[in-house]
Amino acid sequence: MPSSVVNKYLYFPETEILRIIYQSGAVYDYLKVPSEIFERFKTVQSKGRYLNYVIKSKFKYKKIE
Repeated sequence: MPSSVVNKYLYFPETEILRIIYQSGAVYDYLKVPSEIFERFKTVQSKGRYLNYVIKSKFKYKKIE
């Protein structure tokens, strides 16, 4: 199901970085995200809600673009 918040996402397991490309075009890297969190993120119905309540609240991030 398409997300109204998340356009695309990438996960880099060697560095545990979750890259989120938002519908707005903004790109953020979320740091030290365990693979279990990413695996759950892939399956949830509302990526925006999971991102807000689980990922943003627990992991540091930096804006890439």
